[in-house]
Amino acid sequence: MGAQLSLFDLAQRGMSAQLVRMNAAASNLANAGTVSSTEEGTYRPIRPVFAEEVDRASGLATVRVEAVVRENAKAIREHNPGHPLADANGDVWTSPVDENAEMVEMLESARQYQNLVEALSTAKQLMLDTMRLK
Repeated sequence: MGAQLSLFDLAQRGMSAQLVRMNAAASNLANAGTVSSTEEGTYRPIRPVFAEEVDRASGLATVRVEAVVRENAKAIREHNPGHPLADANGDVWTSPVDENAEMVEMLESARQYQNLVEALSTAKQLMLDTMRLK
């Protein structure tokens, strides 16, 4: 990294990472229960992969999104011969998304995002108070 990171840079990176995390969970929720005619065509949940970055100038650690990957979860086979996407055996494949786990993921990412907003608000207030002292 080049220039030293500020508190605002650190918070921005953390907020961006939480936004990616929340968007991945929202995408998974939106595709929960989707059906495919093949196991390969079934929606698989996505997950962000985060990596730590250390600022050499300050020694502070921050986060970056390294990738967004598909989970290797197995599709759920259901016997439903009346379904329009049913294969020759009468089976359809349902997405292996756990709605409860995705809601927890969304709530946790929203909490982390809010924590960062509050940290920035506190820092801003401290800066204003310091300027008033001068």
